[in-house]
Amino acid sequence: MGTADRAVATVQAVARHRIAGPAVVVAGVAAAGTLVWFADPTTPGGIIPPCPTNALLHINCPGCGASRMVYSVLHGDVGAALQYNALGLVLLALLAVSFVTYTLGLWRGRKVRGWQHLRYAPMTVLVATLTWFVIRNIPFPPFDGLKV
Repeated sequence: MGTADRAVATVQAVARHRIAGPAVVVAGVAAAGTLVWFADPTTPGGIIPPCPTNALLHINCPGCGASRMVYSVLHGDVGAALQYNALGLVLLALLAVSFVTYTLGLWRGRKVRGWQHLRYAPMTVLVATLTWFVIRNIPFPPFDGLKV
């Protein structure tokens, strides 16, 4: 067994552990949230770099405004979060639900089916993301208000 195989086996073992799996996820989310909290992406020139797609092509990718959306959520401003990236806010909520079903499945010892296990969930997320990408780059009202 090579080094890469051992690393994959270790990651899988941690992901299946009842306490360690959710704890690693919570620690990662807390670290990312702390970075966004202190970096303040709503102020230009911060440590979080601008979106490369927007900087190079002058179009908004589906993730444009995501760090500002997370910053607004952390500060309790859901209206601003929706303005920065509405689809990102919905996906953030879906990820939270996925984490809860993952954790419940670990604690119960059997898989708990969530939205992510539905047959068309991946295709629905892909279509929603591509639609969001197109709609927020339409250059006339009311769609031009979706640019960030």
